[in-house]
Amino acid sequence: MANVVLRNVRKTYPGGFEAIKGIDFEVGDGQFCVLVGPSGCGKSTLLRMVAGLETITSGEIDIGGRIVNQIEPAERDIAMVFQNYALYPHMTVYNNMAYGLRNRGMAKPEIETRVQEAARILEIGPMLDRKPRQLSGGQRQRVAMGRAIVRQPKVFLFDEPLSNLDAKLRIAMRVEIRKLQRRLATTAIYVTHDQLEAMTLADILVVMNGGIVEQIGNPLEIYQKPATTFVASFIGAPPMNLIPLDGAELHAQFAGDSRSETEAGILGIRPEDLSILPASETVGGFALELMVDAIERVGPETFIYGARAHRDGKPAISRKPGELPPGEVIVRVPGQIAPAIGERIVATAPRDKLHLFSADGRRRIDL
Repeated sequence: MANVVLRNVRKTYPGGFEAIKGIDFEVGDGQFCVLVGPSGCGKSTLLRMVAGLETITSGEIDIGGRIVNQIEPAERDIAMVFQNYALYPHMTVYNNMAYGLRNRGMAKPEIETRVQEAARILEIGPMLDRKPRQLSGGQRQRVAMGRAIVRQPKVFLFDEPLSNLDAKLRIAMRVEIRKLQRRLATTAIYVTHDQLEAMTLADILVVMNGGIVEQIGNPLEIYQKPATTFVASFIGAPPMNLIPLDGAELHAQFAGDSRSETEAGILGIRPEDLSILPASETVGGFALELMVDAIERVGPETFIYGARAHRDGKPAISRKPGELPPGEVIVRVPGQIAPAIGERIVATAPRDKLHLFSADGRRRIDL
């Protein structure tokens, strides 16, 4: 096992495109780190740099106390699981798992022991004589993981390994990967664009955007205290509601604060932190007028999509100091009871559930 440290790692391609713009973080020995972000944010490029499949332009990559910038992938003592499984179609499952060990000159008895143990852990023992075309997608993924396990590497690298599986199988395999990593206690770095997958797998969550790290931390901490509006909107399903406010609105919202009336900002509210009232009821605290324009019932909960309510070109209910300005929002409520489409409602939220960001969205402001 080993820790992995990245120090000011950068990647610039010919032509001047900077894919990775100076990234620093550390993955502790035995920890499960997830790199998450939208397509094109640089997460797979960063993983490939750790693996040695991409050269770095500057900075250092340290695996187990050894700088590996100039070390070939085969000498880094890592094992990688790819999105497309990368199995040899003409080889049996056993030979796919044993191939890398044979190339390293390992003795046959040791190969047999390692392959059988990995097969037992992954419950693919009865499939060792089959070829990849005879396996389902989930079984192929287990074989790909088995090939990594038999290496007994210092670090596992996963490049979106579940993206080719159907939704139900993805959930099952996600659980299996986490159980396996805990059992083996091997350091792992995992790339995904699925924020739910990232939240459920990670010890350390690294949220990336445009070649930079937006936030690093415990998944729950990041969900509860996002550092930027990008993180607030990317982590969470449905995403956080973000409402731009000018200085006067902020001053009215947070009377008594020392904040200037000229200082604009962005207010954030998680959908589950809002509750709804009929528009005729008296509103206390923070409130937002809405006209319901869509409803999604998803079993134990309901998502209410609200747009600004108007009457004759004016807000249906006049705003008062302390009310949130109207805008597009999502309200998440338990059960399947919801107002009718077209109905006017008021969504309210307690102050301790509000989030405030700078006007450019790059900085969280503590309330």
